[in-house]
Amino acid sequence: MTFLIRTIDFTASGREIIRDRTAEQKTLSIGRASENDIHLPDLAVEQNHATIRQSETGSLIVEAAGTMGFTHDGHKTSAATIDPSTGGELGFGAYRLQIAQDGDGPPAITISQVAAAPEADDNVAGFALAAALPSKRVMAWAGLAAILLAFLAIPIYTHLNRSTVTGDYDRAGQVVMDASWSTGALSTAHHGLEDNCEACHVEPFQSVRDETCLTCHEGIGDHAEIPRQNTGRGPLSKGDEIQWAIADMFGKEGQGSCTTCHTEHEGAGRMEPTAQKFCAECHDGMDSRLTDTALANAADFGDAHPQFQAVFHPTLGSDATARISLSKNPKEQHGLKFPHELHMNKAGGVARMASNIGAKQGYGDSLVCADCHTPTADKNSFLPVDMEENCESCHSLVYDRVGTTFRSLRHGNVAQMQADLRAMDRAPRRPVTTGRRRPGEYAQGGRYYQNFGRPARSYIAVNRALAPDGVCGECHIPTTNNGKADVMPVHLRDSYFMHGYFDHKAHEQEDCTTCHAADTSKSATDLLMPDIAICRDCHLGEQATQAEVPSSCAMCHSYHPSTVPGAPGKDKSRSDTVALISRKPD
Repeated sequence: MTFLIRTIDFTASGREIIRDRTAEQKTLSIGRASENDIHLPDLAVEQNHATIRQSETGSLIVEAAGTMGFTHDGHKTSAATIDPSTGGELGFGAYRLQIAQDGDGPPAITISQVAAAPEADDNVAGFALAAALPSKRVMAWAGLAAILLAFLAIPIYTHLNRSTVTGDYDRAGQVVMDASWSTGALSTAHHGLEDNCEACHVEPFQSVRDETCLTCHEGIGDHAEIPRQNTGRGPLSKGDEIQWAIADMFGKEGQGSCTTCHTEHEGAGRMEPTAQKFCAECHDGMDSRLTDTALANAADFGDAHPQFQAVFHPTLGSDATARISLSKNPKEQHGLKFPHELHMNKAGGVARMASNIGAKQGYGDSLVCADCHTPTADKNSFLPVDMEENCESCHSLVYDRVGTTFRSLRHGNVAQMQADLRAMDRAPRRPVTTGRRRPGEYAQGGRYYQNFGRPARSYIAVNRALAPDGVCGECHIPTTNNGKADVMPVHLRDSYFMHGYFDHKAHEQEDCTTCHAADTSKSATDLLMPDIAICRDCHLGEQATQAEVPSSCAMCHSYHPSTVPGAPGKDKSRSDTVALISRKPD
């Protein structure tokens, strides 16, 4: 389909200028937007006002694209059909489109602009207001003065004359009409300060200072000593030096200040996490500036991050720890004999035992991780495994029955256990006698039978209980202490990473064995911590669009060590202060 589009314009002297162009397309668009086929620069015309298309019979169909409509031969309408051989006129604001067709030629659309109607006389019938009002310039200056008074002078005056009490930041409402100064809503952590700007902005026209932040966040420690941070960061470029010099003129503190990292007024919710670039400025190539550092360089979790290093006990019976890369396949000597594969084997004896006592203890057809590992209240981590709570349903320490009451050995206290067994020798009770089988479920072959050793001079031999095949040696590694039978001390950690944080709740949709290869671990010394390759299945760097979870440094690392007594420090999972720079709300 071909359209002939003809535009008629006039010069300042009144000379007529005609421009023709053809459009080889089925549909023409009309509107104020410049990308339309017929561009009508008139505020009375919508951005995309109407379309013209040819029907199968050759007539032109005009339809409004918006809500304003148009005129067809002087009548207001939103749709019209025009026979090009007969012709017609369309009106859009001050523009008129004449449609006609000459013989077998293409339909011609002639665009012209009609003269604007003369303005109404303000003095008609004596209703003119111009003489009664100030001039537009006077009214503009009066409006500007009112704005400066209401939104600048009054807030500044009330701010300078407010009561100031050292350490008192509960002075909401003392600065009047300052809401217009706010650049946005505060985060959830600072929501209580919405009406108390001066709690943080102590001095007018000055950036928030560190000492103001530390008034509330007094437990926040420095990431490192400031001189060491400056050395690790390296020298500034000329452009950065100029920017920081300008910032200093407006009262902003230098690099390493609180506001360098923490930005407020970004909207309700959690405070925005710190950008990865902030961390990489120091940690990317830091070993070349801090030659004595033990930390490896890191810039991006996806392709520039060292292998994880776990803190564990490498020496049996010692509470000394070591920090070794997981790439070296380290072995943990925690003092227990516990092969995970044996307990999780769906076809083994443990599975059959779990199935037998499942109705009483809540087990399924076999043991799963949740049967022994109990999440903490916040589901971020796990409680320590407790023998009585998690193990005794299978590994019973019952050794005597008095009436309907069962007596159990004292777990965790070898001396007390030995005393209980010796008491049995001094005061044996009927029907427990030498050579007689233990009754019911506690008889040999019964569900709760335990091997305390063959009867010797007493019903239960103390040394046999602590032997490798005794009840204690079933889980513990026997040893001697000052010539007496004992077991190796148990050293189990609740956190294996010094500088990293992991939220189990955020990963609860995954199976435990996705990250921890417990179902195939045949040795108790296996350190079942995932290496970095497993995490990278889902997590890559901050800008990695191909990753399921783009991850910045602040997702797993705390910037501030805690200095509050009793609070978790750098060798724990992370302190509460990391919430200031961490991600995603729960």
